[in-house]
Amino acid sequence: MGSSFGKLLRISTFGESHGGGVGVILEGCPPRLELDIEKIQMELDRRRPGQSKITTPRKEKDQVEILSGLVGGQTLGTPIAMIVRNKDQRPNDYQELTGAFRPSHADATYNAKYGIQALSGGGRASARETIGRVAAGAIAKQILLKANNSEVIAWVKRVHNIEAPINPNLVTLKAIESNLVRCPNEDIAKLMIQRIEEISREGDSCGGLIECVVRNSPVGLGMPVFDKLEADLAKGLMSLPATKSFEVGSGLGGTFLKGSEHNDAFVPTKDGSLKTATNNSGGIQGGITNGEPILIRVGFKPTATIRKDQQTIDSEGNSITLVGKGRHDPCVLPRAVPMVEAMVALVLADHLLRQQGQCSLW
Repeated sequence: MGSSFGKLLRISTFGESHGGGVGVILEGCPPRLELDIEKIQMELDRRRPGQSKITTPRKEKDQVEILSGLVGGQTLGTPIAMIVRNKDQRPNDYQELTGAFRPSHADATYNAKYGIQALSGGGRASARETIGRVAAGAIAKQILLKANNSEVIAWVKRVHNIEAPINPNLVTLKAIESNLVRCPNEDIAKLMIQRIEEISREGDSCGGLIECVVRNSPVGLGMPVFDKLEADLAKGLMSLPATKSFEVGSGLGGTFLKGSEHNDAFVPTKDGSLKTATNNSGGIQGGITNGEPILIRVGFKPTATIRKDQQTIDSEGNSITLVGKGRHDPCVLPRAVPMVEAMVALVLADHLLRQQGQCSLW
């Protein structure tokens, strides 16, 4: 099963939604990094359930335990193992679902592939698996900040059909964290929250779009032909639960432009660094970063578990009516923001380490 990601900076996540705990082993972190553990916990707090009225009511503190890889607050260069114990798991909530294939969940495909599945909460397909990614991503963020003063920041751009006009160059973490839905446009955020609440009262769910920017991106990350940076970003982000689309820069909108409209012209700089007049490329050209802000958008589908009756089948192929139970987000986007940031940071930090090993020594 593909539970590992990355090359030089590599993560392996473990655990199920309603098991004893979930976590990650991070390999390849450079030694002597002064690690801020509070920042790791802060990212987990942004991801945890039960944090607002528009998220799942499951109550978990998601307190991280670091089991190895540190001494005196510094990284050793050895594997860093982190675990979060599950405290509010309720496997009995899923007893009535035994043998039922929930629509748009991984139940049916996992069963078809492996012949066995975790019956509580989706097992490895649950978004609770992303705790390990977020914890490791918090360390990757610190690597990027120390090495290049790089900042990875994401926000909710669209919920259902309500979209916020946002200038990525002006977004701040304070503005993102100022409301429940993590949209830096306060007026639009209120409309988004109302929409989520309305859909939740109907027993339904909704999806939307998360946007992410990387500021002070190192130049030269990524490599042809199969390790282009946007290719690895796409793999990392599309491995998150509920993701359905990925765009860089102009994305799909760029396909409606002419080359003369889309091309990013280079402009002279005093220090000889790369600079473009526009950024339709989203900071990546030829699969390699050019130093401009990296701009990414990720689409998330509506949460699969809803409280409306749905027609499905059981493991014997019999038609049944299913009513979703358990505790689930009516919209995954607010809690997915730190997940997106984590995967972007992990990809960039991995490529940064690979770049250091590939640079010419003379």
